[in-house]
Amino acid sequence: QVRMVESGGGLVQAGDSLRLSCAASGRAFSSNTMGWFRHAPGKEREFVASISWSGGRTDYADSVKGRFIISRVRDMNTVDLQMNSLKPEDTAVYYCAADAYALRPVTGRTSREYDYWGQGTQVTVSS
Repeated sequence: QVRMVESGGGLVQAGDSLRLSCAASGRAFSSNTMGWFRHAPGKEREFVASISWSGGRTDYADSVKGRFIISRVRDMNTVDLQMNSLKPEDTAVYYCAADAYALRPVTGRTSREYDYWGQGTQVTVSS
């Protein structure tokens, strides 16, 4: 059974940093695209960042570009999201996700490209 577990969320002030981690188990994702999405109250779930299987290609939503950094440790089946200069509008539940198909050419930006999801971790940024 595949499990993806996020950690690292919390309550911080604007301008602070947080590092989210996602640990996947049950199968290997070393050749799969992985990503982060977020869901804020009253809004649709939105793309945050993605990383290719090799880690050589990363992509970010415009709203987080320059502030967030996605990284992965392939052999450890983990993907992290370093969030800097946090803003109140970053408040949301953050989810990690993984594509089930190795080496599949995906944009990484749409939720339908992902097959496995974590349960989410809450990030709250106060002003």
